[in-house]
Amino acid sequence: MIYKKEVEIDGKLISIEYGRYARQSNAAVMVTSGQTMVLVVVTMAKEAKEDIDFFPLSVEYREKAFAAGKYPGGFFKREGKPTEKEILSARLIDRPIRPLFSKSFKNETQIIAQVYSYDGENDPDVLAAVGASAALTVSDIPFLEPIGEVRVARNDGKFLVNPTKQQIVNSDLELTIAGTASSIVMVEGEAQEISEEDLLEALRISHDEIKKIVVVQNELRAECGKEKIVVEEKVIDEQLIKDVNDLAYEKYKTLVSTKLGKEERANSNSELNAQVLDALAEKYEGQESVIKSLLHDIEKDLMRNQILTDGLRLDGRITTQIRPITIEHGLLARTHGSSLFTRGETQSLTTLTLGTKSDEQIIDGLDEEYKKRFILHYNFPPFSVGEVGRFGMTSRREIGHGNLAERALKNIIPSETIFPYSIRINSDIMESNGSSSMATVCAGSLALMDGGVPVKCAIAGIAMGLITENDKYSILSDISGNEDHLGDMDFKVAGSSNGITAIQMDIKIQGLSLEIMENALKQAKDGRLEILEKMNSVLPNPQNELSVYAPKQLTTQINPEKIGAVIGPGGKVIQGMQKEFGVDISIEEDGRVFISGQLKENVLKAKAKIIGLTSEPEIGKVYESKVVKIMDFGAFVEFMPNQQGLLHISQIDTKRVNKVQDVLKEGDMITVKLIKVENGKYSLSRKVLLSDEEQKEKSE
Repeated sequence: MIYKKEVEIDGKLISIEYGRYARQSNAAVMVTSGQTMVLVVVTMAKEAKEDIDFFPLSVEYREKAFAAGKYPGGFFKREGKPTEKEILSARLIDRPIRPLFSKSFKNETQIIAQVYSYDGENDPDVLAAVGASAALTVSDIPFLEPIGEVRVARNDGKFLVNPTKQQIVNSDLELTIAGTASSIVMVEGEAQEISEEDLLEALRISHDEIKKIVVVQNELRAECGKEKIVVEEKVIDEQLIKDVNDLAYEKYKTLVSTKLGKEERANSNSELNAQVLDALAEKYEGQESVIKSLLHDIEKDLMRNQILTDGLRLDGRITTQIRPITIEHGLLARTHGSSLFTRGETQSLTTLTLGTKSDEQIIDGLDEEYKKRFILHYNFPPFSVGEVGRFGMTSRREIGHGNLAERALKNIIPSETIFPYSIRINSDIMESNGSSSMATVCAGSLALMDGGVPVKCAIAGIAMGLITENDKYSILSDISGNEDHLGDMDFKVAGSSNGITAIQMDIKIQGLSLEIMENALKQAKDGRLEILEKMNSVLPNPQNELSVYAPKQLTTQINPEKIGAVIGPGGKVIQGMQKEFGVDISIEEDGRVFISGQLKENVLKAKAKIIGLTSEPEIGKVYESKVVKIMDFGAFVEFMPNQQGLLHISQIDTKRVNKVQDVLKEGDMITVKLIKVENGKYSLSRKVLLSDEEQKEKSE
């Protein structure tokens, strides 16, 4: 039997259908909005994985080309590894639902979302998240409660929920927000320096729509939901708990209250844990993982209690305090810009590379192919946390962190008309103890300025944490790795002194009130302004000049109808210019021409030649010209590239000319003036220029 529910979100219908597809899975739903359709299938392993300390959840999201009526690119004509868009979309599903499973649930669970129809207007990613929640809700998988997910944009001051692609392009805010019936669980997005108050308004409006999506999922479950499996909570021997506490509690209490660096604390914890494990190894054989879990919980509870009670953190800071910051720039000799940003034990070495028009990244997907001129890459090598690990493969986390930092900086990048370069920022994390993506934002902003990119202002980022216990909570500024791991929230906010440019929030608890979010945003603003003050004290403005190693680039605008004149038959003209001047020339359909090369004088020469090729002849203008053909009645002269006019025998000289050959020969370079245009034919004169010279000589 097929079950279907519909909900109206800001004037658009979203339908959720169950019972038609993939019936051997635990559940499958098709979610539709407009003509965009996403199938989401959830499957659970029948047996739990033993002796693991994490929930084995995997989320895959795929956009198949056929959904938009397109052929896939590439030699094999088949979709390959997931694109960056697909990876980011999978994260938008994973992050809000992961906290909504019992901590004791260890059955391997997989969510696969596939786009089967795409109308070019309604983005399938938020529909996939709704589908994942709906499928989990009606399945027998022990999902605690459904979520809704929406995208919100703002056009001319009006908030739009689940806007079309075009509405997003014209907006100053784009957020993806997920929540339960009672609270927000995830936020991700970018803005053009909006205020904290406007951001909160977007969250309130979005949450009202999210509640509607949750209601229809509960209705669907009431009609066709399966009985949830029972997750057996592990019962731990009370004597084991007592023995672990007797051996470790007081020692951990001392450690938690002692100010230590990351590595020193990790070593101290390892030593203490080893002592406890050795002491209990014989009595509790085979219980090592349980003992480790108990020790972890002791440290977690003590750390959280110290913050809530005394307002002191593991490294001795108060809740609003930011770690020491050091800033250096221009460290790398041959890069086009560089910066080293260090905050506590987190450090980013970031570089700027300026490229030409041909260096733009081509993005292909369900939408029309487009080019991207600003790129930010984030790398997290294993040595940054003092570990040995796999090196070279870009992880989903690296893609997610890089995308967040890119969104934070993209709106300060000058337009192509002002700064006609492709721009790549590369952040390598040298050390990490919390908030490396926000260090990348700061370092990226500094590298842009160090490289002379005319950005309008600096951008800084800060990560906020949260400790909650019943009705008490503490918000933490600039969280460290332990505070992220043992806390309840990772809330990243980036922006300028004028407003927010990017935001990302993930939580580990079941929900978060708007009151806590409001207070977190206020505290984040104070921290961001403090960091910006330090950045501006070191590098208040972009450098006046680009690196000598950066390509020299100029632009010009030509009549689109003249593009053919620049390219020439078979590309002969443009290729000839590129070879002659040692430059790269790129032409857009609208007539914009980008010329780049290492020598500015050659770039200027190429630009002048292109202007000459595409300019319209002007009556009264003087031209340096070449005699191309001698006739009895005059000479044909090339006075502009590929443009000839007639120099009549009567206009060759101030004196009478009997034969053209007496004065001119083919190949001569002469100066002429355009005196007449009739029926597309050009009449030139050398005589008027000579007359002017003679008059001038007489007057002298």
